[in-house]
Amino acid sequence: MQEPVPVTQAALIALDWGTSNLRASLLDAQGQPLETRAAAGGIMAVRNGAFDAALVALCGDWLQQHGCPLLASGMIGSRQGWKEAPYLPCPAGISDSAGVLTTVAIAGTGATRPQRVLHIVPGLQYTDSSGAYDVMRGEETQIWGAALPAGSICVLPGTHSKWAWLDGRGAIGQFRTFMTGELYGLLTQHGILGRLMVFGHDRRDDFVAGVRHGIAGHGQLSHAIFAARTAGLMGQIGPQGLPDYLSGILIGGEIGAVAHTVPQGARQLAITLIGEDDLCARYELACALAGLPTRRAPPGSTTAGQWMVARAAGLVPAPT
Repeated sequence: MQEPVPVTQAALIALDWGTSNLRASLLDAQGQPLETRAAAGGIMAVRNGAFDAALVALCGDWLQQHGCPLLASGMIGSRQGWKEAPYLPCPAGISDSAGVLTTVAIAGTGATRPQRVLHIVPGLQYTDSSGAYDVMRGEETQIWGAALPAGSICVLPGTHSKWAWLDGRGAIGQFRTFMTGELYGLLTQHGILGRLMVFGHDRRDDFVAGVRHGIAGHGQLSHAIFAARTAGLMGQIGPQGLPDYLSGILIGGEIGAVAHTVPQGARQLAITLIGEDDLCARYELACALAGLPTRRAPPGSTTAGQWMVARAAGLVPAPT
């Protein structure tokens, strides 16, 4: 059994509370993890609004033992979450976010402690030139925690991939969302494309072929996607390679659309990849095929960003 963390060492309970998972980190006075925990307690798994119970189930002992503040980012602040937090318009930086934290009281923390409060980080919104909105929740703390230089470009691959551009002061100036991961799931699980596929195989060459096709056809992506069926029907790609081929088309289409908007003068800037290793590796390869250099963000960017927001909000002491 792990020894309990001394009360004097804990400075913040940081919660990465998404759609599927709840991850909790107990941080010390330097923002470093003393202990971490995770559970399949994302907002979609919480029934009847019992967010208090989900939090207590994962780290109720922390609430009992440590009087430090709590801060959460992610979908917990969505309309389907515990309490809806606002969307801040871009450009937005850490201090902007820290100034409008949403608070919610936590019930069921026990009689030995006064009622606790959870601080929820706001999301961000961006309006493009056509007037269409884009939004994010949680990714902003990852971006800030990655400590990127001003003017950077970054991508957070996932179900809904986020590309973000930082302005001259390091704030998130604009961003774009691509539903790449969700499209892959829908097409393979609920569409005719999946009928020809055999899953569970790693076919790098087929992925590369798909990326090249997606980059070239990014302007007609729904047409480019159909090649994932015809390539199977005509025997160009075997059933084991079709999942990677489709993945490549979708990721290539996403990167092709972004690369089309990156000025030639900015193409020497490395795009920072933030996220899981396996998915970042796919984007790394796809970006290289598009002539875009990349770099990886350091691990722990979500927790680092949450610590930075908490410090800017005065929830934790500034460094002396």
